[in-house]
Amino acid sequence: MSTGDKAKADVRERVWTALEEAEASPAAHGRIPDFVDSGRAAVRLSELPGWRQARKVKVNPDRAQQPVRQLALSQEKLLFMAVPKLALPEPFYRLDPAELDEPPGQLADRRRAAEVAPTASLDSLPPIDFIICGSVAVNYDGVRVGKGAGYTDIELALLADAGLLKPDTIIVTTVHDLQVLDEDLPHQPHDFTVDYILTPERLISCKRRRPPIGIDWQALKPELRDSIPVLQAMWKQHTTSAESHS
Repeated sequence: MSTGDKAKADVRERVWTALEEAEASPAAHGRIPDFVDSGRAAVRLSELPGWRQARKVKVNPDRAQQPVRQLALSQEKLLFMAVPKLALPEPFYRLDPAELDEPPGQLADRRRAAEVAPTASLDSLPPIDFIICGSVAVNYDGVRVGKGAGYTDIELALLADAGLLKPDTIIVTTVHDLQVLDEDLPHQPHDFTVDYILTPERLISCKRRRPPIGIDWQALKPELRDSIPVLQAMWKQHTTSAESHS
């Protein structure tokens, strides 16, 4: 484990323990923690500039962000949710309330969404207005620490590579107040930052903006690359192109 990976692991352990001890998230360890009053954090989206006009939204599939998905669907936004672990060649679910005959509360559930929503390839997605992601920890600069699997970073890198992130695409995380840390957090050059943090109690505008970049092939772990079909295809194209120019 690298120094940076160990530092992130230490932050995760500290935050997961704090959430469980405070009974703010009874089973936080090992995941993007669902937290008490996550619905109140989601409602704060209405306080953000651009949310009302946003039509195309990307949200992670974790339970903590289910209230966000429900809010977006109830406001008739076109919602894209990543297939867990990006395990399918078409790695996103397309949740269009105008096309799916499901109440927003049911469609927001990731298991139900997987049963009824069509999947979408990367090249079929429109430009995205808003992104809401989960975090284990985040600081006031917008630096976030995920659960360590790397899927959120890959999802946003894929969108960046495909030209689907606009200069004004807003990135938000919803978390419990105990997940907001007033300290430096470890991060890599390819890590993105969030623009806003929403908690049940606060709306925090972050101090730095580092938009997502494309896939960093040198930093990407081979076992992760080989487990994700869309990355397998991109890697094959990447290596073929490199060989043709060598």
